[in-house]
Amino acid sequence: MVVRRRWFQAPWEFRESALFTAVAVIAGFALQYAAAGRGIATPHWPANAIVLALFALVVFTVGIKLKNNSTVKWFGGIPLGLCLISAIALLSLIGGIVPQDEITAVSKPALFSVNQIFSSIPFALVVLLFLANLGLSLSWRLVPFKTQNIQFILFHAGFWIVLSCGIFGSPDIQHLIMKVDEGGESHLAYSRQSETEQQLPFSVFLHDFTLEEYPPQLFLYDPVKNEPLQELAKTTTLVHKGVKASWKGVAVEVLDFLPYALPGKSGIPEPADRTAGVSFAKVRISSANAAPIDAWLSSGSPMMKPYAVPLGELLLVMTPGTPKAFRSNVTARDEEGHETTAILEVNHPIDVAGWKLYQMSYDTEAGRWSKFSIIELVRDPWLPAVYLGFYMIMAGNLLFFWNGIKQREVKS
Repeated sequence: MVVRRRWFQAPWEFRESALFTAVAVIAGFALQYAAAGRGIATPHWPANAIVLALFALVVFTVGIKLKNNSTVKWFGGIPLGLCLISAIALLSLIGGIVPQDEITAVSKPALFSVNQIFSSIPFALVVLLFLANLGLSLSWRLVPFKTQNIQFILFHAGFWIVLSCGIFGSPDIQHLIMKVDEGGESHLAYSRQSETEQQLPFSVFLHDFTLEEYPPQLFLYDPVKNEPLQELAKTTTLVHKGVKASWKGVAVEVLDFLPYALPGKSGIPEPADRTAGVSFAKVRISSANAAPIDAWLSSGSPMMKPYAVPLGELLLVMTPGTPKAFRSNVTARDEEGHETTAILEVNHPIDVAGWKLYQMSYDTEAGRWSKFSIIELVRDPWLPAVYLGFYMIMAGNLLFFWNGIKQREVKS
């Protein structure tokens, strides 16, 4: 005869844990609604570090002092931990699907903060509960300490550090933007939320800005509607010598292409230096009703109008190539006079006085003739702690595989 376990019959298992987690999430959204969509205001340094330290102290003290308490055992057990981490994954999925930005305050999504889920009450509540669960299980492996628990301690302590420091340290992350003129130096930056300039503990000098472009493209342009009508070539639009395209009986062939050129004395383009030259293409336009026409096209520049060829009511134009790569040659100098000279590129930052400098943008209207560079500056003082947590997780994983190999060797 099979006797089914009643609800809330000790010891509690997965269904009580799932119910508790669901109630916590619902309660979090209810509190969020009652707060009219206002999220959690996490304190800045050093208050956030003090709060985190006190939270960790309470969790580990409860874990050690009440290790044999049935409720504490359940709270630090695997069933609740799996349910809570599933809830975190579900809330994170909402954050990945719903755009995380400002929306109308009176709307339902804003009242429940689904548009700012990572700073919402339900997310904070579930994360705190999971940190408590993880901290309790960790305390039981730390006291009394045993060498066979090192792998567990490294992995779970690293996970605890990464999650807690990432959440509690998020208010201290700074994102600033700096505009530096070519040949100029700046030590001022501003945030996206405020135009008020902030003085930095270092300056950035921009030696020069360079931009590489893909080859230009051929387009039909409607001057009446002031918009491109249609690409001449659907399979290959990049301009180079020998490329062909057609549209409604009109065929175009590129006879010659000069990536950097300027009009000569006779009006015919001649090769020029990259800093001054623009793209020119000599094209042959053929149609069934007219003799072939040879003409020069130019993408133009801020200093020179583009060359176009009339095709009835439309114009055949050559647009500048899209950016391929752009970089800034900079020298950063801190307050102590230490200099760092480097090439800033997208996703290739440099470290200066605790800040990371990223190539962000430039004068998009001027293109490769841009006379300034826009640099993003990011400072995260909690990042070393997060890296420490990741290294601990990696060490735990390596130890896990090493122990597995050793056990396999013993069995063989």
